[in-house]
Amino acid sequence: MRICFSKTSLPRILSCFKLNPFEYLNLPFNSTPDDMKKQYRKLSLLVHPDKCKHPQAKEAFAALAKAQQLLLDPQEREYLLSQVNAAKEELRAKRKKQLKKDTASKIKSLVDEGKYEQQYEQSEEFQQQLKQRVRELLTEHEWRRRKMQMRISEEEGRLKKEEEETKEMWKRKREHEEQWEDTREQRVSSWRDFMKTGKKVKKGEIRPPKLKTEDPNKSYVQRPVKRG
Repeated sequence: MRICFSKTSLPRILSCFKLNPFEYLNLPFNSTPDDMKKQYRKLSLLVHPDKCKHPQAKEAFAALAKAQQLLLDPQEREYLLSQVNAAKEELRAKRKKQLKKDTASKIKSLVDEGKYEQQYEQSEEFQQQLKQRVRELLTEHEWRRRKMQMRISEEEGRLKKEEEETKEMWKRKREHEEQWEDTREQRVSSWRDFMKTGKKVKKGEIRPPKLKTEDPNKSYVQRPVKRG
């Protein structure tokens, strides 16, 4: 008989908080790498596409594989546990404030020399609060990461645009210089013809500069100027 997913395993996996791989494998935050491997093997058998015909079995199986990969990565696991520890410290600080208002709980905590708080942190109430706060911290971090990535992408786009504009400017400048050099002989020839004949050059050719002077020795007639 083929093994298939239980009525709760696959829906639970697909509804997990995507940023927390501990939730996918349904493991506590203090789990060891061996615990992670064992739990992955156990759950992956339930949703393996070859044994489970649910249309989303492949998706659930891939989610479990990714969760195990993240948890077995030392750097990724260290990051996740840092968020867990940060959440614990916040909850402990909040708990401490509450105890100040509750004299009976404060006295019991002192008498038990910390055992009271240890028992509380193992309670279902604390674990649920911890799970929720870890979700919030991971979400905040992911939001900041995406925002930073967006800024980096925008900056890269701006720099790329500036680079393309600079390339286009130098390309036009180079083409202009090449065109200017290609017509050099034509300009020299037109100037020589003008100097020989004194005739107007054809349209499109370069005209020599006019000399504005009253020197009578020049070879052109200057417009007469009325004297007062």
